[in-house]
Amino acid sequence: MRLLYRGEMLRLGVLCLWRRRPLVFGVPAKNLGLRKVASGVSPPGSTSPRALNIFDRDLKRKQKNWAARQPEPMKFDYLKEEVGSRIADRVYDIARKFSLALDVGCGRGYIAQHLNKETVGKFFQVDIAENALKNTLEMEIPTVSVLADEEFLPFRENTFDLVVSSLSLHWVNDLPRALEQDTDEIQVNYPGMFELMEDLQGMGESNCAWNRKALLHRDTMLAAAAVYGEMYGNEDGSVPATYQIYYMIGWKYHDSQAQPAERGSATVSFGELGKINNLMSQEKKSQ
Repeated sequence: MRLLYRGEMLRLGVLCLWRRRPLVFGVPAKNLGLRKVASGVSPPGSTSPRALNIFDRDLKRKQKNWAARQPEPMKFDYLKEEVGSRIADRVYDIARKFSLALDVGCGRGYIAQHLNKETVGKFFQVDIAENALKNTLEMEIPTVSVLADEEFLPFRENTFDLVVSSLSLHWVNDLPRALEQDTDEIQVNYPGMFELMEDLQGMGESNCAWNRKALLHRDTMLAAAAVYGEMYGNEDGSVPATYQIYYMIGWKYHDSQAQPAERGSATVSFGELGKINNLMSQEKKSQ
């Protein structure tokens, strides 16, 4: 695997796609007493006339680089590992091979490790954090790592057959909201609010909004932990944190994809769909 820097990168390109369908799995978190995974559907997003500058992207790069430099980064990978496997599962649902694929905000390669050569020919991994790209997980498929900001991808349009992204786009300022979205809710129970904050820091998921407070006093954090535990705490003393995971999917046209049947060629009307089992049974008896 070779790490490419943005200025060195060939001018390739991008086509976006994700997949929708909630699955249910456990979450192997280190701080868990209880684990619960629930699924639901969110309403369509709203459109915004122009991109907002909410997040400090340079700070997010530093946070992710710091997290990837830790002696045991896998200690905090449980959520990203879980969601990466779910996205890979959705890729397998599409009955075709993707010659060239892209992961936007790949981290340590949480999606690529679950894909095989029969599904993806070559996989480009883009992330803002150099340390994450230098510390990627083992994978079967050929990969190329590209150091670039997700907001300024160094690719030409219509290059990739598949584009995926996992737990990265929520820190992007310029993100289209006019898409219908599907969400999983993964609920993780922690011993307390401070363990939750420790894990978020270990994931590189600390706050990077421009309007964040530079410093929280200890008394403020203790008070917040007490209020959080009182309002939302479980009977065993743990506190829940709910992660909302959004999935989207789409793909560009290909000659091999299924085509719609000609208008008027149907042999069964929609009104008869409820009787389809009886019709099939009668046909078998007649044979």
